Amino acid sequence: MSGRYLALGIALVALATLPYWMTGIYYINVASQILFYAIFALGLNVLLGYAGLVSLGHAGLFGVTAYAVAYILQLGFGHSLAILGALVISMASMAVYAVLSLRATGIGFIMITLALGEILWGLAYRWISLTGGDNGLNVQTRPELFGYSLSDVNTFYYATLIIFLLSLGAVTVFVRSPLGAALMGTRDQPRRMNALGYHVWAIRFHACLFSGLLTSVSAIMFVYYTQFISPQTLALTSSAEVLLMVISGGAGTLLGPIVGAGLVVIVKTVVSGFIERWNFLLGAIFVAIVILMPEGLVPGTVRLWRLAWRKRARDAKAVPGSAEAKP
Repeated sequence: MSGRYLALGIALVALATLPYWMTGIYYINVASQILFYAIFALGLNVLLGYAGLVSLGHAGLFGVTAYAVAYILQLGFGHSLAILGALVISMASMAVYAVLSLRATGIGFIMITLALGEILWGLAYRWISLTGGDNGLNVQTRPELFGYSLSDVNTFYYATLIIFLLSLGAVTVFVRSPLGAALMGTRDQPRRMNALGYHVWAIRFHACLFSGLLTSVSAIMFVYYTQFISPQTLALTSSAEVLLMVISGGAGTLLGPIVGAGLVVIVKTVVSGFIERWNFLLGAIFVAIVILMPEGLVPGTVRLWRLAWRKRARDAKAVPGSAEAKP
């Protein structure tokens, strides 16, 4: 347990001091991307890892929030109203999304979320008067946080880090709460939970709302980071990428989606500058993870570490015994 807290402390110190030892603003921006995509992956993990519901339409909800921020700003309102308005719109959209998709589970849930995501992508692509079509919408400025402008790279990174830590804390509290325990019960034994008097649909609905809140927070950070939103953000590939972040890192864990987000973002932004066929490399990495660590990178690494530690302990006990057996 002490080793876990030590590793957590080292990670927090590294994140807090990253602008001081990381050379170049490019890698600071990459770190910001990892953090807000990690929030996105944590939101999806609430459904995938703890509720057992695979969503292929979360990029649509992500895009709704981003478009809402950009459009409200274009109407001439301030950043505070744009953020609050986007959160209200995204939560209302998530409520409708949940009501429609929770009519089924398993393959049915996947297909409904896929259809809803494609509908939102089609609206963003065709509703040119609202979304700008292929031209998208631009965000001219970034807000200020306690007098510090987020236009500065380091300030934006620290704002993203604070929001990421708050989101991670919220997910931790949620998972360890009675609602989180009930959600995992609906994942493992939905019929038994229903027989015990739990409202399975309501539990999943509230989980969808919490997942949507995290997704919207990530989308707000994304649109202020890129200062641009286009229909490509709502595409199926975007939903698939976040889904792979969760699966590759380890669904149903707190650290897994963060590691998965770091893997995908680094390959897309850093490795792609050196390797032309980076898509092939990313696919090969995912195939290797599925074959060697089907539970994900984080649980798989923990499993291998424990096996190695037990083997080392057995070898250490065997050596003195064999020496005493000799005359």
